[in-house]
Amino acid sequence: PLVLVLRSIGLYGSIPGLIVTHVIYGIPIVTLIFRNYYAGVQNEIVEASKIDGSNIFGTYFHIMLRIAIPAFVVAIVWQFTSIWNEYLFAYVLTHNPRVQPITVALANLAGSEYVEWNVQMAGALIITIPPLLIYIFLGRYFIRGLLAGSVKG
Repeated sequence: PLVLVLRSIGLYGSIPGLIVTHVIYGIPIVTLIFRNYYAGVQNEIVEASKIDGSNIFGTYFHIMLRIAIPAFVVAIVWQFTSIWNEYLFAYVLTHNPRVQPITVALANLAGSEYVEWNVQMAGALIITIPPLLIYIFLGRYFIRGLLAGSVKG
Protein backbone atom coordinates (compact mmCIF):
# COMPACT_ATOMS: atom_id res chain seq x y z
CA PRO A 1 0.00 0.00 0.00
CA LEU A 2 2.80 2.46 0.79
CA VAL A 3 4.38 2.07 -2.63
CA LEU A 4 0.99 2.53 -4.30
CA VAL A 5 0.27 5.69 -2.32
CA LEU A 6 3.69 7.17 -3.05
CA ARG A 7 3.30 6.28 -6.73
CA SER A 8 -0.12 7.91 -6.91
CA ILE A 9 1.17 11.20 -5.47
CA GLY A 10 4.34 11.10 -7.56
CA LEU A 11 6.85 10.61 -4.75
CA TYR A 12 7.91 7.02 -5.38
CA GLY A 13 11.62 6.65 -6.04
CA SER A 14 12.53 10.07 -4.65
CA ILE A 15 14.08 11.53 -1.53
CA PRO A 16 10.91 13.54 -0.67
CA GLY A 17 8.94 10.29 -0.73
CA LEU A 18 11.42 8.75 1.68
CA ILE A 19 11.22 11.82 3.92
CA VAL A 20 7.40 11.71 3.97
CA THR A 21 7.52 8.02 4.87
CA HIS A 22 9.92 8.58 7.75
CA VAL A 23 7.91 11.53 9.06
CA ILE A 24 4.70 9.49 9.05
CA TYR A 25 6.32 6.49 10.70
CA GLY A 26 8.05 8.75 13.26
CA ILE A 27 4.91 10.49 14.50
CA PRO A 28 3.93 7.83 17.10
CA ILE A 29 7.29 7.69 18.90
CA VAL A 30 7.71 11.48 18.85
CA THR A 31 4.18 11.89 20.21
CA LEU A 32 4.98 9.45 23.00
CA ILE A 33 8.23 11.24 23.85
CA PHE A 34 6.55 14.65 24.08
CA ARG A 35 3.49 13.32 25.91
CA ASN A 36 5.65 11.75 28.60
CA TYR A 37 7.78 14.86 28.89
CA TYR A 38 4.87 17.29 29.14
CA ALA A 39 3.08 15.03 31.63
CA GLY A 40 6.04 15.49 33.96
CA VAL A 41 5.83 19.30 33.90
CA GLN A 42 4.45 20.73 37.12
CA ASN A 43 1.05 22.41 36.90
CA GLU A 44 2.28 25.29 39.06
CA ILE A 45 4.41 26.56 36.18
CA VAL A 46 1.43 26.73 33.84
CA GLU A 47 -0.78 28.29 36.52
CA ALA A 48 1.86 30.94 37.28
CA SER A 49 1.99 31.80 33.60
CA LYS A 50 -1.79 32.21 33.50
CA ILE A 51 -1.68 34.42 36.58
CA ASP A 52 0.93 36.59 34.87
CA GLY A 53 -1.57 37.13 32.04
CA SER A 54 -0.18 34.85 29.39
CA ASN A 55 -2.54 33.10 27.01
CA ILE A 56 -2.12 29.46 25.98
CA PHE A 57 0.16 30.29 23.05
CA GLY A 58 2.33 32.57 25.16
CA THR A 59 2.60 29.89 27.82
CA TYR A 60 3.66 27.34 25.24
CA PHE A 61 6.14 29.50 23.35
CA HIS A 62 7.70 31.29 26.31
CA ILE A 63 7.69 28.56 28.95
CA MET A 64 6.82 25.06 27.76
CA LEU A 65 8.91 25.20 24.60
CA ARG A 66 11.99 26.29 26.52
CA ILE A 67 11.75 23.63 29.19
CA ALA A 68 11.05 20.97 26.55
CA ILE A 69 14.45 21.31 24.88
CA PRO A 70 15.59 17.91 26.25
CA ALA A 71 12.48 16.30 24.74
CA PHE A 72 13.26 17.92 21.39
CA VAL A 73 16.81 16.60 21.58
CA VAL A 74 15.56 13.09 22.40
CA ALA A 75 13.12 13.20 19.48
CA ILE A 76 15.75 14.53 17.07
CA VAL A 77 18.44 12.05 18.12
CA TRP A 78 16.00 9.14 18.15
CA GLN A 79 14.58 9.95 14.72
CA PHE A 80 17.98 10.72 13.22
CA THR A 81 19.41 7.43 14.45
CA SER A 82 16.46 5.37 13.28
CA ILE A 83 16.43 7.04 9.86
CA TRP A 84 20.19 6.85 9.48
CA ASN A 85 20.25 3.13 10.26
CA GLU A 86 17.10 2.33 8.30
CA TYR A 87 17.50 0.07 5.30
CA LEU A 88 14.17 -1.42 4.27
CA PHE A 89 12.28 1.74 3.25
CA ALA A 90 15.35 3.12 1.54
CA TYR A 91 15.79 -0.07 -0.46
CA VAL A 92 12.14 -0.51 -1.40
CA LEU A 93 11.14 3.11 -2.03
CA THR A 94 14.20 4.30 -3.96
CA HIS A 95 15.13 2.35 -7.04
CA ASN A 96 17.63 4.84 -8.44
CA PRO A 97 21.15 4.44 -6.99
CA ARG A 98 21.66 8.22 -7.21
CA VAL A 99 18.99 8.88 -4.57
CA GLN A 100 19.54 5.86 -2.32
CA PRO A 101 20.94 6.57 1.14
CA ILE A 102 24.41 5.50 2.15
CA THR A 103 23.18 2.40 4.01
CA VAL A 104 21.78 0.96 0.79
CA ALA A 105 24.94 1.85 -1.10
CA LEU A 106 27.08 0.13 1.52
CA ALA A 107 24.88 -2.97 1.39
CA ASN A 108 25.19 -2.98 -2.40
CA LEU A 109 28.97 -2.95 -2.03
CA ALA A 110 28.79 -5.98 0.23
CA GLY A 111 26.59 -7.85 -2.23
CA SER A 112 28.80 -7.41 -5.27
CA GLU A 113 30.87 -10.22 -6.79
CA TYR A 114 34.24 -8.65 -6.09
CA VAL A 115 34.47 -7.45 -2.49
CA GLU A 116 36.87 -4.63 -1.73
CA TRP A 117 37.23 -4.81 2.02
CA ASN A 118 39.08 -1.52 2.28
CA VAL A 119 36.23 0.33 0.54
CA GLN A 120 33.63 -1.38 2.73
CA MET A 121 35.49 -0.55 5.92
CA ALA A 122 35.95 3.06 4.82
CA GLY A 123 32.23 3.25 4.05
CA ALA A 124 31.35 1.74 7.42
CA LEU A 125 33.58 4.28 9.15
CA ILE A 126 32.01 7.16 7.24
CA ILE A 127 28.53 5.88 8.09
CA THR A 128 29.28 5.90 11.83
CA ILE A 129 30.66 9.45 12.00
CA PRO A 130 27.40 11.51 11.89
CA PRO A 131 25.55 9.53 14.62
CA LEU A 132 28.69 9.54 16.73
CA LEU A 133 28.98 13.32 16.47
CA ILE A 134 25.29 13.73 17.29
CA TYR A 135 25.66 11.61 20.43
CA ILE A 136 28.85 13.40 21.48
CA PHE A 137 27.38 16.90 21.17
CA LEU A 138 23.82 16.17 22.31
CA GLY A 139 24.45 13.24 24.66
CA ARG A 140 23.85 15.02 27.96
CA TYR A 141 20.58 16.53 26.70
CA PHE A 142 19.57 13.13 25.34
CA ILE A 143 20.07 11.40 28.69
CA ARG A 144 18.37 14.26 30.55
CA GLY A 145 15.38 14.08 28.22
CA LEU A 146 15.11 10.31 28.50
CA LEU A 147 15.21 10.42 32.28
CA ALA A 148 12.78 13.33 32.54
CA GLY A 149 10.06 11.41 30.76
CA SER A 150 10.59 8.20 32.70
CA VAL A 151 10.43 9.26 36.36
CA LYS A 152 7.44 11.02 37.80
CA GLY A 153 7.44 12.82 41.12
